Amino acid sequence: MSKHTRVGRPRGPMGPGGMSTEKAKDFKGTIKKLLAYLSRYKVGIFFVLLFAIGSAIFSIVGPKILGNATTEIFNGLIGKVTGTTSGIDFSKIAQILLFLLGLYLVSMLFSLLQSFIMSGISQKVAYQLRKQISEKMNRLPMKYFDRMTHGEILSRVTNDVDTLSQNLSSSLTQVITSITLVIGVLIMMFSISWLMTVVTLVILPISFFFISFIVKKSQKYFSLVQEYLGHINGQVEEVYSGHVIVKTFNNEKDTEAEFQEKNDTLYHSAWKSQFLSGMMMPIMQFIGNIGYVMVSILGGWLVIKNKIQVGDILSFTQYIRSFTQPLSQAAQVANLLQATAAAAERVFEFLEEEEETPTVLHPASIDGIEGNVTFDHVHFGYHEDRIIIHDFSAKVKKGQKIAIVGPTGAGKTTMVKLLMRFYDVNEGAIKIDGKNIQEFDRSQLRNLFGMVLQDTWLFHGSIKDNIRYGKLDATDEEVKQAAQAACVDHFIKTLSGGYDMELNEEASNVSQGQKQLLTIARVILKDPKILILDEATSSVDTRTEVLIQKAMDHLMENRTSFIIAHRLSTIKNADLILVMRDGDIVEQGKHDELLKKNGFYASLYNSQFEEVEE
Repeated sequence: MSKHTRVGRPRGPMGPGGMSTEKAKDFKGTIKKLLAYLSRYKVGIFFVLLFAIGSAIFSIVGPKILGNATTEIFNGLIGKVTGTTSGIDFSKIAQILLFLLGLYLVSMLFSLLQSFIMSGISQKVAYQLRKQISEKMNRLPMKYFDRMTHGEILSRVTNDVDTLSQNLSSSLTQVITSITLVIGVLIMMFSISWLMTVVTLVILPISFFFISFIVKKSQKYFSLVQEYLGHINGQVEEVYSGHVIVKTFNNEKDTEAEFQEKNDTLYHSAWKSQFLSGMMMPIMQFIGNIGYVMVSILGGWLVIKNKIQVGDILSFTQYIRSFTQPLSQAAQVANLLQATAAAAERVFEFLEEEEETPTVLHPASIDGIEGNVTFDHVHFGYHEDRIIIHDFSAKVKKGQKIAIVGPTGAGKTTMVKLLMRFYDVNEGAIKIDGKNIQEFDRSQLRNLFGMVLQDTWLFHGSIKDNIRYGKLDATDEEVKQAAQAACVDHFIKTLSGGYDMELNEEASNVSQGQKQLLTIARVILKDPKILILDEATSSVDTRTEVLIQKAMDHLMENRTSFIIAHRLSTIKNADLILVMRDGDIVEQGKHDELLKKNGFYASLYNSQFEEVEE
């Protein structure tokens, strides 16, 4: 039951799994936070840096030794020709080459070790961040989920954590290796010839000019590619989840036209960005080749002047390649760091979101709670400047069945959210058995309630496990009894696999009414002190509704129950009906009493009756 499916509500669009090109709003601050977060892995990171530097140093020394071997061959040939020596000393060359091979093996070993350790660290970071995000979700207040789409929240767990993990394993070692290479190679180049080094450095500004020019031109197209990849992914997910609606309204052509427009923009941006970035390598190679020509001519002249050895020219040309490579990758490293910082910033922003307070200093106990509920002059607004519940007061005795009715937007569901402390009141108080609900731990308070919503929510798992979610330690017999009470046992037995049948990804292998019956069975199994039914029978047919109503009547005996209903015919036998309008209780009483008053409730009831007659 690790995978959950929220049925009946499409998820927000999610971007692609690729690297984000967005920049961090606070780059320095985010990097500091990231380094502080990584400090728990400081021993591993120390060895990563040590091995990265060691690998770079050993690879730097290689060309110099290879140059010595070349010089030895050249001197042997010249000595053979002039008769000063017997020829090439192959034993000495073999020693040099074996030593060089050993250096390269050690360099490779260090590189493998730092890669192994860094991969482990990056995956541990990803594991911990996903764990912390998952735990954080359970501590966030409902108002956070009201202002954030599902896709935005899920992207923190998927895209941002993945980007952070992948970039950590490459960017950190790449930065250290590049810095070590540049410094080490520069020292080796100066040790061979300061004049040749100066000539090489003169070429660098030309390279940087072309790199910056191409990066500046291509960056805007890369940004467009990422933006429109997100648009296309969002539209595909949206259209897929609502393909029935698209087909129902014959909007296939409009959908295709919208997709085509976005796809065209993506195509043109993609080929321009790829073409411009593809220009960088040929241009850099051309400039590099000019540098090789100049170094070769100058090196030959210095050899003639006995300033350097022949092998030094070979070593120097290899050092040029090693020197320019990290410099040409500077833009890529910068993008990696920006993407890492942007992803880390979004993750840390989520982890630093204000949490709801789960516990109080001296929490009240729920033991012995009977279910008397009092709304004492409650005022509430989702935003402080827009109050939607004005001076709501009501007293509910234990075991009573309370119906809350009113037009859409009257505040019916909001009252239930306040009762379960999904939100806290702005003014006034809600009390259970005389105790303010803010005196209870939130988790303990919610143990008192069982809720059935119009918007069903089922797991990707067996029917048995879905019902057992109401009471995780329930036996199979208790699950079956709850299903019988919810009038769903007979239906389950007709399915292949019965209670062990797996619900698929979107629970589309059962009807909407059957999903609702399963969620009702889940609440019946929990056996709560207080019931909340928010349009619990709205998705079932009339015959099934009658069966559920009987089960509910039995379940609600001696149990405080709040019923939010639009179909007023279903709450005729309620002990008390609260009629809400614009956040206030405008009428209250029993069904017959309210009809005799011929007020707002009577007009609501008669309007529904007239609609049925029509």
